[in-house]
Amino acid sequence: MQQATFSIQFFYICIINMSEKTLIVLLGPTGVGKTDLSLRIAEQLHCPILSCDSRQLYKGLEIGTAAPSKEQLQRVKHYFVGTLELQDYYSAACYEEDAINLLNRLFSDLNVVLMTGGSMMYIDAVCNGIDELPTVSDEVRKLMIERYKNEGLESLCNELKRLDPIHYEQVDLKNHKRVIHALEICHMTGKPYSELRTHSNKQRPFRILKIGLTRDREELYERINRRVEQMISEGLESEARSVYPHREFNSLNTVGYKEMFAYISGEWNLEKAIEKIKRNTRVYSRKQMTWFKRDPQITWFSPEQESEIMSFIKNQIF
Repeated sequence: MQQATFSIQFFYICIINMSEKTLIVLLGPTGVGKTDLSLRIAEQLHCPILSCDSRQLYKGLEIGTAAPSKEQLQRVKHYFVGTLELQDYYSAACYEEDAINLLNRLFSDLNVVLMTGGSMMYIDAVCNGIDELPTVSDEVRKLMIERYKNEGLESLCNELKRLDPIHYEQVDLKNHKRVIHALEICHMTGKPYSELRTHSNKQRPFRILKIGLTRDREELYERINRRVEQMISEGLESEARSVYPHREFNSLNTVGYKEMFAYISGEWNLEKAIEKIKRNTRVYSRKQMTWFKRDPQITWFSPEQESEIMSFIKNQIF
């Protein structure tokens, strides 16, 4: 017990004496176990948590986004959880600006801050920055959404091919949000979207330490399946019904709610909706890991390697 107490005291002294500002990024696929571990790390480091989840930002989606519970929010100060209304427009560029401004304030008093989540573009926005593209007007955004509804995705893809053949060859043509966003920028600027993308990393006034969590695929899939079942038992259907009138908002264009909306509208039965949520969540987890595996700066651990992770953090930043 004395040795454990000494280790904790020594760890805390190291934090106080640390001079280099460090952002620890705890990332990984959905369902891997980031939330519980992030709380314990933050408690040991005496630091707040920045949520990096593009849907936990919105109010009223606590169950479907597996947002931190009230008890968890009381344990550690969190930012970017339940701060937006469903109709609010938000993007990776917005998150970059808000997160960097917040970090600048936090680092005036703290030497270490923890950011955790699985939204790939939001993580990249904070760590590397994204190109400064013009803000899309409400008028242009509404126009493109209406065109998507009335003309379909193929028509918009054809227009993108005409306006920006370079980006047309690069973008996921099945992802309507990416296609629409590129067209929005083309219409706002009168220039091809590809001309405005520099892909240059921005220098941050703090160090970034990336820690990735991973599990065996079958184990991860089983955890995802159990988590979906838990969401159902906690009241996901009721939550989905409460936001169903707002289903056209982009904030609800996400796994969990789309499938429940199909059930509520009578398109699917509940059993099919639940199976679709499980399947689509597993697919999303694969996309996350494909994205993260491209980053050589990430050091990977199993969530059960908590002591190894804490030793790694101590060795890297103290």
